[in-house]
Amino acid sequence: MLLIVLELVGVVAFAASGAMVGVTKRLDLFGVCLIGVFTAIGGGVLRDVLLGITPPTSLTTWKYFTTALVTSVVVFFAHAAIRRLRREILVLDALGMGLFASSGATIALGVGASNQAAMLIGATAAIGGGVLRDILVNEVPLLLHRDLYAIPALIGSSVVVACAAAGLGTNVGLVTGTVSASVLRLLALWRKWNLPGPRIVD
Repeated sequence: MLLIVLELVGVVAFAASGAMVGVTKRLDLFGVCLIGVFTAIGGGVLRDVLLGITPPTSLTTWKYFTTALVTSVVVFFAHAAIRRLRREILVLDALGMGLFASSGATIALGVGASNQAAMLIGATAAIGGGVLRDILVNEVPLLLHRDLYAIPALIGSSVVVACAAAGLGTNVGLVTGTVSASVLRLLALWRKWNLPGPRIVD
């Protein structure tokens, strides 16, 4: 039950951040909803494809798609008010990333994936929707920027795997992994942490 709740919260967070990108790009209602839905469920679809879960859960159960669609429509019509909540949107995006990293690793372990596969699939679930969003709006994916985004996702999924290996309950892994990834992402934004880039020699 906690897994489903966390995934739905993550869907809302990613749909809102994706739809806001669509609004910023001045897309119409269909375009904003498309970006919001792809951002929200894209990572989950990639996760399920990698795990051999077909058709993907996000496409066979109404709650994920509907939640993403409704959130996107709300953002489209209320974007003027939501735009002022820039910091809150960043927090939501960080929370969504952490939620998908931990839930993705948990689902992977649940279907018998190895620890390494669970860590990588969890991280993929967390960043996949954002990559699809950026490609659709013709932006360089955030994953390829110097911002710390993929690293926190990988840490969050690794924490889930470590908790499982230690014999702790699933809920402990979900909460601990989500908090670890989300807090690290928010700290990186606050302190402007990033990975080193190449030294350019003239």
